[in-house]
Amino acid sequence: MNLHQFRFVQEAVKRDLNLTETAKALFTSQPGVSKAILELEEELGVDIFARHGKRLKRVTEPGAEVLKSIDIIMREINNLKRIGQEFSKQDTGTLRIATTHTQARYFLPEPVALLRRRYPKVQVVLHQGMPEQVARMLMDDVAEIGLATEALSAHPELVTLPCHEWQHAMVVPAGHPLAAVERPTLEQLATYPLVLYQPTVTGRTRIDLAFARAQLKPLVALEAIDSDVIKTYVRLGLGVGIVTELAMRGEPADSELASRPLGHLFGNNTTRVAFKRGAYLRHFVLAFAELLSPRLTQGMVQRAMSGPAGSTPADYEL
Repeated sequence: MNLHQFRFVQEAVKRDLNLTETAKALFTSQPGVSKAILELEEELGVDIFARHGKRLKRVTEPGAEVLKSIDIIMREINNLKRIGQEFSKQDTGTLRIATTHTQARYFLPEPVALLRRRYPKVQVVLHQGMPEQVARMLMDDVAEIGLATEALSAHPELVTLPCHEWQHAMVVPAGHPLAAVERPTLEQLATYPLVLYQPTVTGRTRIDLAFARAQLKPLVALEAIDSDVIKTYVRLGLGVGIVTELAMRGEPADSELASRPLGHLFGNNTTRVAFKRGAYLRHFVLAFAELLSPRLTQGMVQRAMSGPAGSTPADYEL
């Protein structure tokens, strides 16, 4: 058995057992992938996949156990590479961050700039996506560190820690009737068309739940994943926007938009930072975590990485 066979099996599962797509992803031929998987199965004495003709249909019960071992082996191979990079090139490398648009646009610029000043030879790559995509990028080793408000804590394969809290804010044109209201109510918001985030991003679940509890059904005029898009349509008079408060911090004092905090209606949201469980974290990854929050010390992150799934170090606080 060899690492090529392990990669072929792992990639086949990622590609929903489509060997043509697996071969494309690994820049090889489909017959070559099939042959390598069959040879591994023969050597192990078990079928990793159930087949219908030449097509893979599902992972078998022994195949599921084989995949667990392959995942561990490939994770440790990646760790060996990182350890080598850590000690051969102390201040160089690539920090790959998986995050949502909101975090990339409003929260990360300052810590990324600080990291670049501290480690000028470290290249930073931002991978943006929906929260579930952020989780998948971490689990697939596309990124070393991830940030999102939703989805991350649902995956036991990830170590997650609270990073920062934020609340929603109402945004309206400066001349809008609600601009004069200091603490808008749900009933007041429900009388206007709303411009909201899509259901799976940036705390939208809390907004829907609050209206449902009040037995109100708001009129949603537009949904987006981008705070700037929401603000643009609010400026055009499409409706009342609800965005993260982070999106309003950069608005100039003479802005044509007015905003009001809505924490009293929707509560606080917690953005979490995540790492792949068992991964070796290079020193500049740990340094970047410290820049995200004063509580994310290197010792704190390392204790969380070595703890059981779902645990948070006892001395951790936001």
